[in-house]
Amino acid sequence: MTLSAASFPRRPALRRLAPFAVVPLAMLAAILLGTAIGETNIPFETVIATLGNRLFGGAHPIAPIDEGIVWNYRLTRAIVALSCGAALAVSGLVLQSLLRNALADPYILGISAGASTGAVGVLVIGLGAGVLSVSLGAFAGAIVAFAFVALLARAAGGGTTRMAAGHIILAGVAGSQLFNALTSFIITHSASAEEVRGIMFWLLGNLSAVRWPDVRLAVPVALCGVLLCLWYRRELDAFAFGADSAASLGVPVRRVQVILIGAVALMTACMVSIVGSIGFVGLVIPHAARFLVGVRHARLLPVAAVTGGIFLVLADIVSRTIIPGQVLPIGVVTALVGAPAFAIILVRARRAG
Repeated sequence: MTLSAASFPRRPALRRLAPFAVVPLAMLAAILLGTAIGETNIPFETVIATLGNRLFGGAHPIAPIDEGIVWNYRLTRAIVALSCGAALAVSGLVLQSLLRNALADPYILGISAGASTGAVGVLVIGLGAGVLSVSLGAFAGAIVAFAFVALLARAAGGGTTRMAAGHIILAGVAGSQLFNALTSFIITHSASAEEVRGIMFWLLGNLSAVRWPDVRLAVPVALCGVLLCLWYRRELDAFAFGADSAASLGVPVRRVQVILIGAVALMTACMVSIVGSIGFVGLVIPHAARFLVGVRHARLLPVAAVTGGIFLVLADIVSRTIIPGQVLPIGVVTALVGAPAFAIILVRARRAG
């Protein structure tokens, strides 16, 4: 039997398959880092042994306190951080593509602020008379906030031109201030002193209270949201030339906008209801992803999701270790990275204009 060149895998095919091997390894490495590093570092051997015991019925000897910290506290925290980062990064990418504006993201457009208002309304004053859960309240708030921003931008003279994108951003800033003020009013008027402290820390981004029920909510929402956006990858490519051009290419513009903005609102609301409002992930990560793989959404969406997830896991590690004996809100860490990046993007966008 003779071997020909066709008997061996082609190198280009292997190169195309390489990212599919790297992505899960990178995500697994981020989860292991997030689980091992914290206020007290836990050896990787202990982390892996705990996972072996819990997932595969192993019998590795581990101190019960270490096993409890790994399984019930740090692992859930890392998984939710990964899901939250992926959801926020993809949400920002979709908004930037639909609005054709480099500065769009759920935080700046007021979607996160509206979700916070809805969640706090359910938690503090019982909005929805017990029918709405915190996540559904946050979703309702996110939808109302985006509708308000869109109507305000339209009233300011925004159409489908480049100027309309600027109106959207300004309207988003106004919407953020309005809904943040409503949230503060609800907390000040109706919450006890103990509730105020807990809610204010949560609003800045807090993963300390994350447990397995939160994982069972965050992972499916993030996964389904990312897959839905990936399903519309070609339509998002078409929006790069504007809504009118997308319509001329046969894209049902209004339907696609409603579906994708609904997905963005759902992902943002779910993550806000679990960890609070975390800014700048949806702004910075899409630009980093474009730098890595270009502008085609077939590659851009998964890369943004993975990069956003890993970024938030690393930010959570920093929030737990930067000040000994104290945990910073994760939103503080993302803001310290995102604010300078926002300034750079703003300057570049102005020069490009």
